[in-house]
Amino acid sequence: MASFSNFQMIHFLLIFSSYLLIPTSSQSHSHQPHNHVAFFIFGDSLLDPGNNNYINATTVNQANFNPYGETFFKYPTGRFSDGRLIPDFISEYANLPLIPPYLQPGDHEFTYGANFASGGAGALDEINQGMVVNLNTQLRYFKKVEKHLRQKLGDEESKKLLLDAVYFISVGSNDYISPLFRNYSMFYSHKQYLDMVMGNLTVVIEEIYQKGGRKFGFVNMGPLGCLPAMEAIKLQQGSSDECLEEATVLVKLHNTVLPEVLQGLESKLKGFKYSIFDLYTTIKERMDNPSKYGFKEAKKACCGSGPYRALYSCGGMRGTTEYELCSNANEYVFFDPFHPTERAYQQLAELIWSGTHNVIKPYNLKQLFEHSEEEIPCNQFEYLPYTLNN
Repeated sequence: MASFSNFQMIHFLLIFSSYLLIPTSSQSHSHQPHNHVAFFIFGDSLLDPGNNNYINATTVNQANFNPYGETFFKYPTGRFSDGRLIPDFISEYANLPLIPPYLQPGDHEFTYGANFASGGAGALDEINQGMVVNLNTQLRYFKKVEKHLRQKLGDEESKKLLLDAVYFISVGSNDYISPLFRNYSMFYSHKQYLDMVMGNLTVVIEEIYQKGGRKFGFVNMGPLGCLPAMEAIKLQQGSSDECLEEATVLVKLHNTVLPEVLQGLESKLKGFKYSIFDLYTTIKERMDNPSKYGFKEAKKACCGSGPYRALYSCGGMRGTTEYELCSNANEYVFFDPFHPTERAYQQLAELIWSGTHNVIKPYNLKQLFEHSEEEIPCNQFEYLPYTLNN
């Protein structure tokens, strides 16, 4: 492993090269009418393009070292995979440039959108506190962007951009996984804990709506209890179950309640439209029938150590220097014990973009991108309260 000073130099060169190779959202036509739909992204490592490169995070919540990024970018960008993530593919399908990390230095105009997602973030501020950009902070960054757009484009054009934009959110996994790995029991019932997660998520949705957001895409919880990483916990517990029950219970509760919450918002917030992608079923199908989807391995990670490569040691920068790396990530569903490969992400993104009601409903993202909001009076931006108890 390189010395610390050498690693710093390598990291600097990689970040510098990312400015050259990855388009930013800065444009020279910031005052021209936009003819595209902006894309704003909130959430966790499923969507993080490298925001954690620019905060005081530990390597547990970073992926800016080899072999991450090896397949597409040929260098680590901070994405938790061997290549591109879901937002990268959606941007391509929507004829947008890659949306860079919001925290990446540069002259951002944000007319194409912004990506605020942070690996390790949860809906609750307490999750990985001080080491990630939590959801409430992501919302605060969005409000800064909204103010910037109003200053650059004027009230009318910025309002239209925000009304037409699509807001994509994936959050909750870390809220349900973190307690398992920190070896402490929850002080709340499952329902109480879920209400806290959903309550925070609802407030964020409402605040985005207040600023003009109308079209939202959501990803439900994947089969967290069945991830390769869970094999390490199951071995400690001596469990022979296929999936870790503690995680699965919360996931199923989340996936039951999320549609109810969004239906409630739809009935209260004029013009609110949403889609929910069934990540749980689509990932589980690939784990149960990998060859059907072009994979050879779905239970073991491509990169990690120990049985099933379940230890989160990929890259040798997380306390364990030894790790194994498969020869072809395209054959695997999971790149590391928690995160899918680029090939898996591409399959998911295709379904999110144009999938049918068996995987995404009531709209797919293509339909949301193509739907243009009618002019809404300024008073429609006023805050409309909503609580889970209504």
